[in-house]
Amino acid sequence: MGVFKRVILKGNGVDRPEKGDSVTMEYTGWLYDENQANNGYKGTQFDSSIGRGDFVTEIGQGRVIKGWDDGIIGAGNTEGMTLGEKATLIITSDYGYGSRGFPGHIPPNASLVFDVELKAINGKKAS
Repeated sequence: MGVFKRVILKGNGVDRPEKGDSVTMEYTGWLYDENQANNGYKGTQFDSSIGRGDFVTEIGQGRVIKGWDDGIIGAGNTEGMTLGEKATLIITSDYGYGSRGFPGHIPPNASLVFDVELKAINGKKAS
Protein backbone atom coordinates (compact mmCIF):
# COMPACT_ATOMS: atom_id res chain seq x y z
CA MET A 1 0.00 0.00 0.00
CA GLY A 2 1.08 3.58 -0.35
CA VAL A 3 1.62 5.80 -3.35
CA PHE A 4 2.32 5.14 -7.02
CA LYS A 5 3.64 7.99 -9.18
CA ARG A 6 3.39 8.29 -12.96
CA VAL A 7 5.29 11.18 -14.54
CA ILE A 8 3.25 13.21 -17.03
CA LEU A 9 5.93 15.86 -17.72
CA LYS A 10 9.50 15.65 -16.43
CA GLY A 11 10.79 18.41 -14.20
CA ASN A 12 14.25 19.95 -14.32
CA GLY A 13 15.78 16.79 -12.81
CA VAL A 14 17.86 18.81 -10.34
CA ASP A 15 15.79 20.69 -7.78
CA ARG A 16 14.04 18.30 -5.38
CA PRO A 17 11.99 19.30 -2.35
CA GLU A 18 13.17 18.12 1.04
CA LYS A 19 11.33 17.73 4.32
CA GLY A 20 10.32 21.16 5.62
CA ASP A 21 10.60 22.95 2.26
CA SER A 22 7.82 25.26 1.13
CA VAL A 23 6.30 23.89 -2.07
CA THR A 24 3.87 25.55 -4.44
CA MET A 25 1.55 23.11 -6.19
CA GLU A 26 -1.34 23.00 -8.60
CA TYR A 27 -3.53 19.93 -8.23
CA THR A 28 -6.78 18.18 -9.01
CA GLY A 29 -8.07 15.23 -6.95
CA TRP A 30 -10.44 12.42 -7.88
CA LEU A 31 -11.76 9.35 -6.12
CA TYR A 32 -10.04 6.22 -7.45
CA ASP A 33 -12.42 4.26 -9.68
CA GLU A 34 -11.29 0.83 -10.89
CA ASN A 35 -13.88 1.06 -13.70
CA GLN A 36 -12.07 4.09 -15.15
CA ALA A 37 -8.80 2.40 -16.16
CA ASN A 38 -8.90 4.11 -19.57
CA ASN A 39 -9.15 7.47 -17.79
CA GLY A 40 -6.30 6.96 -15.32
CA TYR A 41 -8.69 5.55 -12.69
CA LYS A 42 -10.11 9.05 -12.20
CA GLY A 43 -13.61 8.83 -10.76
CA THR A 44 -15.54 11.68 -9.17
CA GLN A 45 -13.53 14.89 -8.84
CA PHE A 46 -13.58 16.16 -5.24
CA ASP A 47 -11.14 19.08 -5.27
CA SER A 48 -8.93 21.27 -7.45
CA SER A 49 -6.70 24.29 -6.95
CA ILE A 50 -7.20 25.30 -10.59
CA GLY A 51 -9.11 28.56 -10.71
CA ARG A 52 -8.65 29.02 -6.96
CA GLY A 53 -4.94 29.72 -6.85
CA ASP A 54 -1.85 27.66 -6.16
CA PHE A 55 -1.59 25.55 -3.01
CA VAL A 56 1.42 26.28 -0.78
CA THR A 57 2.51 24.06 2.11
CA GLU A 58 5.54 22.84 4.02
CA ILE A 59 6.08 19.34 2.69
CA GLY A 60 7.06 16.38 4.87
CA GLN A 61 5.59 17.95 8.01
CA GLY A 62 2.30 16.01 8.11
CA ARG A 63 0.32 19.05 6.93
CA VAL A 64 -0.98 17.11 3.95
CA ILE A 65 -1.88 13.45 3.53
CA LYS A 66 1.01 10.96 3.72
CA GLY A 67 0.56 10.09 0.03
CA TRP A 68 1.37 13.68 -0.92
CA ASP A 69 4.39 13.86 1.40
CA ASP A 70 5.77 10.57 0.04
CA GLY A 71 4.84 11.26 -3.59
CA ILE A 72 6.41 14.71 -3.65
CA ILE A 73 9.53 14.08 -1.53
CA GLY A 74 9.87 10.39 -2.39
CA ALA A 75 9.79 7.33 -0.16
CA GLY A 76 10.34 3.62 -0.59
CA ASN A 77 10.09 2.75 -4.29
CA THR A 78 8.54 6.11 -5.18
CA GLU A 79 10.99 8.69 -6.55
CA GLY A 80 10.28 12.25 -5.50
CA MET A 81 9.35 15.06 -7.85
CA THR A 82 11.64 17.69 -9.34
CA LEU A 83 10.85 21.34 -9.99
CA GLY A 84 8.41 21.77 -12.86
CA GLU A 85 7.33 18.13 -12.86
CA LYS A 86 3.74 17.13 -13.51
CA ALA A 87 2.69 13.73 -12.22
CA THR A 88 -0.26 11.56 -11.32
CA LEU A 89 -0.24 10.16 -7.79
CA ILE A 90 -2.41 7.13 -7.03
CA ILE A 91 -2.75 6.98 -3.25
CA THR A 92 -4.20 4.09 -1.26
CA SER A 93 -6.63 4.95 1.53
CA ASP A 94 -4.10 4.29 4.31
CA TYR A 95 -1.91 7.05 2.81
CA GLY A 96 -4.95 9.28 2.23
CA TYR A 97 -7.83 9.92 4.61
CA GLY A 98 -8.14 6.33 5.87
CA SER A 99 -11.19 5.03 7.69
CA ARG A 100 -12.39 8.52 8.63
CA GLY A 101 -12.55 9.84 5.05
CA PHE A 102 -13.34 13.52 4.63
CA PRO A 103 -17.07 13.94 5.29
CA GLY A 104 -18.99 15.36 2.37
CA HIS A 105 -16.11 14.85 -0.05
CA ILE A 106 -14.20 11.58 0.42
CA PRO A 107 -15.81 8.38 1.71
CA PRO A 108 -14.06 6.20 4.31
CA ASN A 109 -11.32 3.91 2.97
CA ALA A 110 -11.24 5.60 -0.44
CA SER A 111 -8.15 5.48 -2.61
CA LEU A 112 -7.39 8.72 -4.45
CA VAL A 113 -5.90 9.99 -7.71
CA PHE A 114 -4.20 13.39 -7.93
CA ASP A 115 -2.67 15.24 -10.86
CA VAL A 116 -0.04 17.50 -9.31
CA GLU A 117 2.41 20.05 -10.67
CA LEU A 118 5.40 21.18 -8.61
CA LYS A 119 5.56 24.88 -9.52
CA ALA A 120 8.04 26.20 -6.91
CA ILE A 121 10.33 25.10 -4.08
CA ASN A 122 11.14 27.68 -1.40
CA GLY A 123 10.12 30.42 -3.83
CA LYS A 124 12.27 29.14 -6.72
CA LYS A 125 9.89 28.83 -9.65
CA ALA A 126 9.99 26.38 -12.53
CA SER A 127 11.12 28.00 -15.76
